[in-house]
Amino acid sequence: MAATPASGGGAYSCETAAGTREWMEALAAFLGRHRPLLEAHVVNFFKDRMWELVDAEWMECLRREPVESLLKLPSGCVQEHWPATLREFVLTARSLVIPREQKAPQSLVPDVHVASIGTVLAQGMSSKKKHEIENLAAVVHAIAKSCGAKTVVDVGSGQGYLAQALSFEYQLPVVAIDASSHHASVTIARAERIKKHYAAKCVEKQLLTVPRTVTCHVLSSDTLAAVTLDACKDDHLEHVRETKACTSKNPRIPESTQSSPSLILAGLHACGDLSVNMLRVFVACEQVKALVSVGCCYNLLSEDSYEDTNTCPGFPMSKAAKLSKLVLGKSIRDLACQSAERWRSLTLDIVLQNFDVHAFRAAFQMVLEKYFPEVSRLSPSIGRQGKALRRQRLRKVVESQMAMEKIDNLSCSNLKEQNMNTDDVDSVVHGVDTGPDDIHHDECRKFALFKDFTLSGLGRLGCGSVEDMSLLEIWKGVQPFSEYIGPFWCLRAALGPLVETYILLDRLLFLQEQNSLVEALLFPLFDPTMSPRSMAIIAWKLSVNSSEA
Repeated sequence: MAATPASGGGAYSCETAAGTREWMEALAAFLGRHRPLLEAHVVNFFKDRMWELVDAEWMECLRREPVESLLKLPSGCVQEHWPATLREFVLTARSLVIPREQKAPQSLVPDVHVASIGTVLAQGMSSKKKHEIENLAAVVHAIAKSCGAKTVVDVGSGQGYLAQALSFEYQLPVVAIDASSHHASVTIARAERIKKHYAAKCVEKQLLTVPRTVTCHVLSSDTLAAVTLDACKDDHLEHVRETKACTSKNPRIPESTQSSPSLILAGLHACGDLSVNMLRVFVACEQVKALVSVGCCYNLLSEDSYEDTNTCPGFPMSKAAKLSKLVLGKSIRDLACQSAERWRSLTLDIVLQNFDVHAFRAAFQMVLEKYFPEVSRLSPSIGRQGKALRRQRLRKVVESQMAMEKIDNLSCSNLKEQNMNTDDVDSVVHGVDTGPDDIHHDECRKFALFKDFTLSGLGRLGCGSVEDMSLLEIWKGVQPFSEYIGPFWCLRAALGPLVETYILLDRLLFLQEQNSLVEALLFPLFDPTMSPRSMAIIAWKLSVNSSEA
């Protein structure tokens, strides 16, 4: 049957604060109905029998679906033969997601010109990074020009790619703020090399300046505001180290001074609360005339306890979201980083390998629960170690197909050499003593990979070894349910874009709740298949005259 696509966000609008609140209320209600699925974690899939959280009819249907259909599910594609309730879930979820298809920057600022970055400026950039820098730099330049901002503050500047594009391609003064002194050194050195290139090709005499760097651990909007204003008013500043932290619930923003120029804040994937602090500084500082922010790392956001609507957490920001008392938590915020576009573009081999590795991690948790319960209960590093192991194993599988084929041929013989009876191995792995050779080899290969994964994980956690037959016993118990992992995680991934939409709308509403002199919107600036975190929050301050008009 042909797949039926659904467009996102069609029934809702965030052009006004009232519309944004209505959209967020619908999102909160839908997410609340599917809380168990949202909170599920791969490590507990087998231990907690998580497939039972989902309607049995859905799981029975989806386990028989081709992988290609599963990968389109997070994008809102359904099949006609699916249960009506499953189709309703997928289509309703997609209707609540903010549209992410890239829009031309000209639809935002008519006279914007997106300059193609040359090879010298693009040195070291991936195709993804080049795409992001070209589009973001063009929009920042156009908005700075339209609002009269004289200096760009690049928050979370990293190695200075955006700062250098703005400096050399658009001739804008830039202050680059980052927590890493190493990044500052790289930015300065790289900028000097680029400056020589641009100076050599200039026909007319042109003033070329490199971005000025500030090293600062920005722990609050107070810190960001203070460092920003200090850096921009000091014409001789080359490098600053600052570790100031704000412990107050209400950040105290420095008073404006005439020596500071008008500013625009820009951030490309400023991590966690850094994006949030940018919004607060934009609102509080008179000199900051505009803002262009693309956030990321939602899992690193601080989150409020909802006891005091005057606190300043990373989430929620808006008064309406605080009053709704929707609690996300780290696991759900991590889900917000899922990309339906990336899921849809994965190859079949990569997907199957990914599902296998999820199964290995969940089965590994069963090993810990049974043989090392104190580690499972007390070790805070299991999740992070597990993610590292999953990535490491997936990378090995993808890059070493020949090694995989060798495992196919040798894994069963390896088991025979380890003081085990061949009939016992066959019985444990398959549940029967006979079967097609291809199935036999595939099951032996997967067990060998699970064993390798487990031994590596136990070693990293400082645990002892477990006998092979004991590992086989665990694998036999969970293997029949491994076919549910793909459908389960595709259903869960369908909720990720909703969580991201809620977080983005919360930030937008925070700006919309300010006075009428602030204009703000969400804009899909990047191609989401290249850059999953593609939504920019763009805001600027209106003059009193334009507001009255």
